[in-house]
Amino acid sequence: MSFLEMIKISKTYPGVKALDQVGLSVRLGEVHAIAGENGAGKSTLMKIMTGVTKSDAGGVISVNGVPTLIRDPVHARALGINIIHQELSMVENLTIAENIFLAREPVNGIGFIAARQMNDSARKVLAELEIDIDPKTPMSKLSIGQKQMIEIARAISYESKIIIMDEPTASLSHHESTTLLRVIKKLRDQNIGIVYITHRLEEIFQIADHVTVLRDGKTVDSRPIAQMTRKVLMHKMIDRELSEFFGEHTSHATSEVVLSVRNLSMKFAAPHQAHVSGVNFDLHKGEVLGFFGLIGAGRTEIMEMIFGLRPSTGTISISGKAVEMRDPSTAIENGLGFVTEDRKGQGLVLGMNVRENFSLTHLEDYCSFDFVNRSKESAICDGFVRELGIRTPSNEQMIVNLSGGNQQKVVIAKWVARRPRILIVDEPTRGIDVGAKAEVHALLARLAEQGLSIIVISSDLPEVLAVSDRVLVVRGGSISGELSRAEASQESVMLAATG
Repeated sequence: MSFLEMIKISKTYPGVKALDQVGLSVRLGEVHAIAGENGAGKSTLMKIMTGVTKSDAGGVISVNGVPTLIRDPVHARALGINIIHQELSMVENLTIAENIFLAREPVNGIGFIAARQMNDSARKVLAELEIDIDPKTPMSKLSIGQKQMIEIARAISYESKIIIMDEPTASLSHHESTTLLRVIKKLRDQNIGIVYITHRLEEIFQIADHVTVLRDGKTVDSRPIAQMTRKVLMHKMIDRELSEFFGEHTSHATSEVVLSVRNLSMKFAAPHQAHVSGVNFDLHKGEVLGFFGLIGAGRTEIMEMIFGLRPSTGTISISGKAVEMRDPSTAIENGLGFVTEDRKGQGLVLGMNVRENFSLTHLEDYCSFDFVNRSKESAICDGFVRELGIRTPSNEQMIVNLSGGNQQKVVIAKWVARRPRILIVDEPTRGIDVGAKAEVHALLARLAEQGLSIIVISSDLPEVLAVSDRVLVVRGGSISGELSRAEASQESVMLAATG
């Protein structure tokens, strides 16, 4: 018998039908994967399941055999349904233990928080996930991957019947991902149901017992994983062949050096942060240069120094001319663009619409006599929406209402539209489905063909190998390996990354 049953669930927003008669059945002691492209309706279904939003009339949700109206997230947790969101939701100035037990802290006999008991309880939960961090550590001191693991620890601490995991490994290192998948199997053996949402198809086949496929807001298939193949799953998700996007890799790199970095070192390194030192590399015109390293290796810190976000020593030269990267404005003036890893915190203004976010980096292109030519701005934005396959009712849609993958495409579009000479993309396809990922990869290839020089930083090794002309490996804040496309393989890159 299913613990959670969703029957004929629909949801209509202005201008779009997000869900159309969707069904889902989740058993205890089962890992049930939800697959589908961005915009397929996965997030909307999870919001209804956890009481964040209500479905249209006519749908039925049953919990443990009883038809139930889930009023809000607190009610969902009381019913035993909890969710781990893709986007982090921690309080940075509180400790790990305080975040895990936020709003349900244990108290002593006189009403004060029992800090020792709370820390001991947090330590036990962390131990289940094999996390060796002091629970009294402030969240602000942790890496993104570590914060994601704490989110998971918090969900486990609720003793849930059903745990929904939305892209839980997107920010995790290989070791952290392996640990999490092992923990999920342990939770399944404890008769907990797991709803697992991921774009990493290999994870679905590694841990799922059942898979449901959504496309365009509808259920297109639901079956035991033993009856599904990777090829069939991909086709059901995107309803088109990936060969439409991928061709043979062609390098467009020339001998011209557009970016030269010599002895780049970080002036200050915070606790739990890699201290970057002695970094040397060149980037050629038309080249796609891949940067790979385990989480905490220093990949992002290197790019933030090049973009003027962190103080550094050493020499950065653009087309042979040394430039002091005092701040991001200096970098932008010298033809650099930077698609950051944290799209919501650093890449977007959530209170603006698609058009306004798109034009932020190049608003001057649409200005005349201090007025913005909205028609021109909208027309250019529409062109990029079509080219990148951004799913939105219109460019006036609020960016916060788009799926994570479509938000990421807007971030890429706003930098590409500025026509930089060098584009740095940090985790360009994090949280993006297989079809959208192929579209982004194809876009990067087209940009390189047009002469743009691109640096791709990614923790997704197959992605780095697929798009790069050359791969640099970062370990412990330094370049530990340089491999040509012919030399780069999963084994050779991981060997350089782990030592």
